[in-house]
Amino acid sequence: MAEDLEHLLPECRADALLSPAERIELVKVDRWVTYARADAVLTHLNSLLRYPLHDRMPCMLLYGLPGLGKTKILQKFLRDHPSSFNEAKGISCINVIGIQMPPDADEKSLYEEVLCALDARIHYGHTAPQMRRTTRDLMTFVDARMLIIDELHTLLGGSYRQQRILLNAIRFLANDLKLTLVCAGTADAKRALATDRQLADRFRAIELPAWDDDASFHRFLVSFGAALPLQKKSDLLFAPLRRSILEHTEGVLVRIVGLLKELAIEAIQSGRERIDRQSLRTLPSLVPLISMESLEPSPSAS
Repeated sequence: MAEDLEHLLPECRADALLSPAERIELVKVDRWVTYARADAVLTHLNSLLRYPLHDRMPCMLLYGLPGLGKTKILQKFLRDHPSSFNEAKGISCINVIGIQMPPDADEKSLYEEVLCALDARIHYGHTAPQMRRTTRDLMTFVDARMLIIDELHTLLGGSYRQQRILLNAIRFLANDLKLTLVCAGTADAKRALATDRQLADRFRAIELPAWDDDASFHRFLVSFGAALPLQKKSDLLFAPLRRSILEHTEGVLVRIVGLLKELAIEAIQSGRERIDRQSLRTLPSLVPLISMESLEPSPSAS
């Protein structure tokens, strides 16, 4: 049977021998599948982490429409750089700290997120300056080199004054600790950073665009297909199927992945054990996400 599973990655072949019910549950599990765009971003992040310390560290903004894989890439980078224990000093080192911009977007909430990421005790009664001091001291103690802030566009939900305070707080941490800042969000995140010239001058912006029917997309389909626990080789490069996947998802990565999972589950349930041209018949019956439906105006009251 192993010879019949050469279309799968070696580490995924045993999964294809499980029962249909077990394999359907495996299909639903999130998995990291490498692709060129993500590799380019991860390479740049690694170069930033190795950058020698100086007063104005280079920074990066990763932006694009929701669902294009920004958070997944950052989570992958965080997994690749976990905390470590320094035997000589007897302390934990956390070179990369990842947080989300808090929904209420104020200075104390920002420090709380950082302290949570460090598993530190939080004194909620402390003032913003006290929490700033604690955050700075702990980040220095763990040898923080990079602070990742996801969902940066959230700060635009606050008043103009709150936005200025938050951007100033982020810039202060970067200056004081010689941190590399990595931010991610929608195009609004780029607009938010642009309002602070001193910060904007440090950031290189990398956009994640929607997928096109190009060689990079073809390679991604092949890689993803090789990780699905199907007992037969899928025909994801069949042109009408490929184009239909893009049409149904508008090239948004999270939708593409969700659709491929649904097609894989249907392939297991039907006994075909592959995603192929017959899967085209399944596509129209799949329930679209709310974000993929055009909203019709409510009828006016009579």
